[in-house]
Amino acid sequence: MKRNNNNKTVSLVLGSGGARGLAHIGIIRWLLENNYTIHSISGCSIGSVIGGIYAAGQLDKFEEWVRSLTLVDIASYMDISWGSSGLIKGEKLINKLKDLIGDTHIERLPIKFVAVAADVKNEKEVWLSKGNLFDAIRASISLPLFLTPVNINNTELIDGGVLNPIPIAPVFSDSSDLIIAVNLGAKSDALENKPTASNNKTSALWRKNIKEPQQSQSGMYQIADQAFDAMQNAIARQKLAAYPPDYIIEIARNACGTLDFHKADEMIDLGYNKAAELLKDI
Repeated sequence: MKRNNNNKTVSLVLGSGGARGLAHIGIIRWLLENNYTIHSISGCSIGSVIGGIYAAGQLDKFEEWVRSLTLVDIASYMDISWGSSGLIKGEKLINKLKDLIGDTHIERLPIKFVAVAADVKNEKEVWLSKGNLFDAIRASISLPLFLTPVNINNTELIDGGVLNPIPIAPVFSDSSDLIIAVNLGAKSDALENKPTASNNKTSALWRKNIKEPQQSQSGMYQIADQAFDAMQNAIARQKLAAYPPDYIIEIARNACGTLDFHKADEMIDLGYNKAAELLKDI
């Protein structure tokens, strides 16, 4: 129930979906420009990155940086892990974000923030609402096969999207006027097929960076990526039925490839326009 049409408070739920999550930035921009106050944020995977950085008050710095990324830049942040739990350690990326944003703890953030990760051993979600912000983010983005898991409080955690790609439950009982969720795995848009080719370029660069056989790895990780998307979409439908938000902003699953972080301009604009399209008449 709205309290004041000029001061709408929102609980924002930012879903997982790789580089498509850069659309979250555009969505936040539109909300702030249109008299919405973001009261709380729940995010998993890329949603935890954007949500946590916004909650820390540093979205401007992050947006400027991510808009400048090139394919070569993206490959340079992929530090090889020689273990068996994932290809990339993720330390270079997290250290860059700490340098850019500054290190902080979730309890010190000016708005409520929850990063959602997955404890696969015990088959349950883990809601990270205190402790180091970037430890929580790093756990939440630990995509299986790609990024190594993270140990927090003696629990091995991986990408929250494995169990809950649109984590509405952490904010469901908040006292905000609206719950707005962002689904990055919506039905593919037939008009948006070009990103597949650019994603192949990105994949080729990181495969070269880790010196893996290109043809076999391409097939293996393409299948893994498709399987993960299919799993997330099935789970997302169940979660949305159990915890229906007031509004869902849909970003097509083929809007860009998982690793197309060099397409920030396009994805931020897409998020902004999708938010305007859905919410302008509220």
